[in-house]
Amino acid sequence: MLFHSSLRRELARSFGATLVVLFTIVITMLLIRTLGLANKGSVNPEEILLVLTYTVLGRLPTVLTLALFIAVVSTLSRMYRDSEMVIWFSSGQGLGQFVRPVFRFAWPILLVIMLMVLFVWPWANAQTDELRDRYERRGDLERIAPGQFQESAGGRRVFFIDKDTADGTEGRNVFISSVERDGSESITSARSGRVEWIDGVQYLMLENGQRLEQPPPGSPSDAALKVSEFALYGIQIGGGSAAASAGGGLKSVPTQQLIASPNRAYLGELGWRIGMGLTAINFVLLALAVSAGNPRAGKSGNLIFMLLAFVFYYNLLNLGQSWVATGLVGLWPFMLALHGGVFTVSLLWLAQRHYQFAWWPRRRSVVGGAA
Repeated sequence: MLFHSSLRRELARSFGATLVVLFTIVITMLLIRTLGLANKGSVNPEEILLVLTYTVLGRLPTVLTLALFIAVVSTLSRMYRDSEMVIWFSSGQGLGQFVRPVFRFAWPILLVIMLMVLFVWPWANAQTDELRDRYERRGDLERIAPGQFQESAGGRRVFFIDKDTADGTEGRNVFISSVERDGSESITSARSGRVEWIDGVQYLMLENGQRLEQPPPGSPSDAALKVSEFALYGIQIGGGSAAASAGGGLKSVPTQQLIASPNRAYLGELGWRIGMGLTAINFVLLALAVSAGNPRAGKSGNLIFMLLAFVFYYNLLNLGQSWVATGLVGLWPFMLALHGGVFTVSLLWLAQRHYQFAWWPRRRSVVGGAA
């Protein structure tokens, strides 16, 4: 049918152009953020591209939802502005007849959004967390560059070391300044050191060195500075090799696990993921209703309302996740209230645009006066 094919063709062009623009903006923002994390030492500089790829995959459902929303609004607004809608309306095609071709175009995108938010989103977050955790769990000896002073992961030690192997497991001229939890301070120096794993824990084994220990403040007056020499001395410099990391928490949990263990936190995350798919469906209906308007008023009003509606709806979705996680509201009552409410309002608004009925009686103006 000419009506369906022409509408889907224009929707495809508008969606493609909008997606390219939004995708470019998102990649630029995430690249700046990833570079900042790498500068802070949270991300391995050699894995910036991997972290950026996984992060973009995680944000792609939101980008697709917004691009689809903008494509429908911009396409129908242009048809109103160029008086094409008048031609379709005069030929018997009301606004309600646009629902079928729009959803026929949008259903593959809606399916991709739902699959990505249910499966790709947790997988991408898990991969990003694994890269970060692997970089954070690396030994303190691996954190520093030769000839430079560098703090350890906990910030309680300062290292200076000259590495002499490519894998960073051995070094020469080791210097370590450490502040213990009780306030005592120590300075350790050694001619050489090597990394060893003992019972799954990473240690720096120092050879032929000296250690100075300063007692904590408030110690008895007879506590003096201790100086000791050693032939072999071990210092723990890393966590266990199989230590589990908290990672990104709920964002990295697979959807199957959320369904299998329905506690409050898991239900909140599950509701957010399902809600993202329902949000995309509601936005398509809302776009059909909001695009109808006065062509003389321009399209700025529709775009402003569109952006405000997207931000408001998305924030309610995030807020509802915390409400469900804390037990303030149940999952299904919240889903029914938010998504069911938006779906109902969108249908009613679309029906009002289609049948052109008034929500309340209009006042009649009286012209003239009594004789």
